[in-house]
Amino acid sequence: MTTQEILVKAGQLILSLSILVVLHELGHFIPAKLFKTKVEKFYLFFDPWFSLFKFKKGETEYGVGWLPLGGYVKISGMIDESMDRDQLAKEPQPWEFRSKPAWQRLIIMIGGVTVNLILGFLIYAMMLWYWGETYLPTQNVKYGVSVDSLAQSIGLRDGDKILSIDNRKVENFQAIPAEIILHEAKSIQVERDGQELNVAIPPGFIRQMIKQKSPFAVPRVPYYVGYFSKESAGEKAGLKKGDKMISFNGEPATYLSDFKSRLQKYKNQTVQIGVLRGTDTMQVNVKVPDTGILGVYIDADMSKFFALNTKKYTFFQAIPAGFNKCINTLVKYVQQLRLIFVSKEVKASESLGGFLTIGNLFPGEWDWMSFWEMTALLSIILAFMNILPIPALDGGHVLFLLYEIVTGRKPSEKFLEYAQIVGMVLLFGLLLYANGLDLWRNIFSKWFS
Repeated sequence: MTTQEILVKAGQLILSLSILVVLHELGHFIPAKLFKTKVEKFYLFFDPWFSLFKFKKGETEYGVGWLPLGGYVKISGMIDESMDRDQLAKEPQPWEFRSKPAWQRLIIMIGGVTVNLILGFLIYAMMLWYWGETYLPTQNVKYGVSVDSLAQSIGLRDGDKILSIDNRKVENFQAIPAEIILHEAKSIQVERDGQELNVAIPPGFIRQMIKQKSPFAVPRVPYYVGYFSKESAGEKAGLKKGDKMISFNGEPATYLSDFKSRLQKYKNQTVQIGVLRGTDTMQVNVKVPDTGILGVYIDADMSKFFALNTKKYTFFQAIPAGFNKCINTLVKYVQQLRLIFVSKEVKASESLGGFLTIGNLFPGEWDWMSFWEMTALLSIILAFMNILPIPALDGGHVLFLLYEIVTGRKPSEKFLEYAQIVGMVLLFGLLLYANGLDLWRNIFSKWFS
């Protein structure tokens, strides 16, 4: 990964999280103000010891901290991460959070989660309205798939046409890996040489899929030269953009997968590649580098090879469609979390990740469609994680407020203070664990491999 790609990914991550944090905290800030509750601070990122920027307007200090792990609003009279014991030791004041009726405190606490869910829905709705929805139908993958070594280990072959997963048809080809993982599929039905075959998915396959974090099968397409890498051996030998590969050392070879395996056998040797250039057929002699890679990349525009399904939405059609996409995304995320606890195939140490993992989900080039897609997903994840009934999260406060509303008894401030400490320790531990896994996978594991 180049320095430019790293900076682009980091920039998208920081911008996305900044938008989500500010709007989440606004979800607490606005109802607090409506209920005449004093808000002492409103911060993007945390500010232990000092802040990068701050100003005061009215009774609230606004600022940007230096520790980019989230953000917060400090509401007067509330037991939160500030652990302001001095204030809580005094008599409650009318403008404090603890003096407000339970139903008002409940609305203040669920405000952040509510905003995140609404934001995810609105982003999806506006994306569908502006860009529509385009995907590759599985049935339109007419050249079959190109598979990696993991897929080959269970019996899949280049050129197989995937028909179904556990005899369930999957409309969107890109959704096949998620279908296998979320439903812990047992078989893949394929068409090979005109015959339908059943390929069993053995134990351990799904775990390996998750570990390698890349598709085990991609659409196979004719090998047209799209562009060249720097110092490309293929370009030096005379290949041109738009050339169609048709043979390798006199044997028919039409697809990228046909070349990958053969090139590895001819490192530091000269091979003859047949190409179709316009209406002319010619042979190009290429010296294969010791890497076995020619630096000739395929044209990645899928619309040139397959009939894509594109659906456009009017503004009013996009609203329910965006809502449905928001709900479906939330359901799939919950299903993924469930697998960590119930599946033998999914291991927390291989599935969890921190900021490096999240950052790598963004593309290496700035793309607004991908940016907003990821921001919507992260907004929904943030909403779900925050509503979990864990002290120090919004869901922990909500749990205690619901208890108060149902029983009519408010938990003691000392109990809430201890619960807050326990929750913060748990969350800080999880944060260290997830980001530690990132460091191990991306840095330290290479030193010991």
